[in-house]
Amino acid sequence: MNKNPAKLILANGVIFEGYALGKIGQSSGEVCFNTGMTGYQEILTDPSYCGQLITMTYPHIGNYGINKSDIESNNIYANGFIVKEACDFPSNFRSEMNLTTYLNENNIVGIQGIDTRYLTRIIRNEGAMNAIISSSDLNDGYLKEILSKHPSMNGLDLAKKVTCKKRYSWSNLRGYNIAVIDYGIKYNILRILESYNCNLEIFPATTSIEDILSFNPDGIFLSNGPGDPAAVTYGIATVKKLLNTKIPIFGICLGHQILALALGAKTYKLKFGHRGCNHPVKNISNNMIEITSQNHGFSIDKNSISNEMIITHTSLNDKTIEGLQSKNKLAFSVQYHPESSPGPHDSRYLFDEFMNLIKKNKL
Repeated sequence: MNKNPAKLILANGVIFEGYALGKIGQSSGEVCFNTGMTGYQEILTDPSYCGQLITMTYPHIGNYGINKSDIESNNIYANGFIVKEACDFPSNFRSEMNLTTYLNENNIVGIQGIDTRYLTRIIRNEGAMNAIISSSDLNDGYLKEILSKHPSMNGLDLAKKVTCKKRYSWSNLRGYNIAVIDYGIKYNILRILESYNCNLEIFPATTSIEDILSFNPDGIFLSNGPGDPAAVTYGIATVKKLLNTKIPIFGICLGHQILALALGAKTYKLKFGHRGCNHPVKNISNNMIEITSQNHGFSIDKNSISNEMIITHTSLNDKTIEGLQSKNKLAFSVQYHPESSPGPHDSRYLFDEFMNLIKKNKL
């Protein structure tokens, strides 16, 4: 373990003292926790974590190393990484480097050697809050001053920060044309859509409906992403127009929230969010339980659901909405991540449903 001292200071004044992990420096963000035992590389490269300091609740992280095959985007988007202990000597035939080297190479500031159980309890009891990690300056007063200036996640539009800069083709196959709106897309979503022989065109979050329709899409996919969904006003406006085109729409995570907002619902910030690989969700249509992978800090307000929407899935942990379907439009969405990576594959059937909806619409 690196013995360079580091500090984590929470907005409520609690200070953790540990050791540097990754780049020597400082970074602020909203501190959150993920209960996954594996998948740290996929979590770090998930654009939905932009603006956040990730706490891994499993005590030993990095055991199987890092490899190029498990990345979910072209960058690490998390603002910082917090673990009990990082493994510097991974044991796995796929490993190309250790976690510490990976964080260093990507200029990510982290901390280890703190009581992550205590930190997680603070977040669960008091709610998500901003925090700062520093291994370059340990002056409490100075760090608290910087932390006080960090913006709240409420009202923060981060989709513009992580989206692609211009449209591009992911695959050029003979199947259906799928227009993917990138609010912070994960690679595994694209891999799964590609496995259906789909022709995928990826569009920036701010793209116009005219640009999307010029692709002549058979289906439209609304991706995952970070930040406050209500702040993505341009995306909501575009989806409102797309709902009138009679083109099937499927949304995941932030895409789910944007679709709900376009249909007239409202969103709110959860106390500490859902992040992990083992969240139970009830499928209301068949009364089955799915174990799901999740990463979100906002949810749909049940009281704002209109007669136009049907709730299809709910969380068994806190009864929040996990899935919606439009009664009159060809659109549905889920709050969780059916593509998993990491996580179980219980919900992969949703991609089949999207393809079947497209197929029926083409008849």
